Amino acid sequence: MRKTDKKIDNTLRRLLTEVCDSALENVEGFKWLTHLVDYDNFPESLSVICIFNTNSELAQARSLKRDNYLRNLIKQKLDCADIKIHNITKHVSFDTEEECQIKNGGNWHQHLG
Repeated sequence: MRKTDKKIDNTLRRLLTEVCDSALENVEGFKWLTHLVDYDNFPESLSVICIFNTNSELAQARSLKRDNYLRNLIKQKLDCADIKIHNITKHVSFDTEEECQIKNGGNWHQHLG
């Protein structure tokens, strides 16, 4: 990883930790989040995955528009760091612990790969 990539990664981790902390307090069923990125194509390659516990909790969050809350919060944090994402919907997705268990036996590396 290049020095500039490491700096971006540290910034992303800090910002997304803030998002995670807020989501844990404000979004029922939310458990954690992660990100994937190819630094040779940043920020276009940035993908943030918000993980809920169960499929029903994710469905409930969507019905209450908490998915929009999470997208907006992520966009706001990225904007504050001058990381410009034009269509946040393309960069934020949602998944569940339950789905990973069903499809990949709980192996997140395989599930996200």
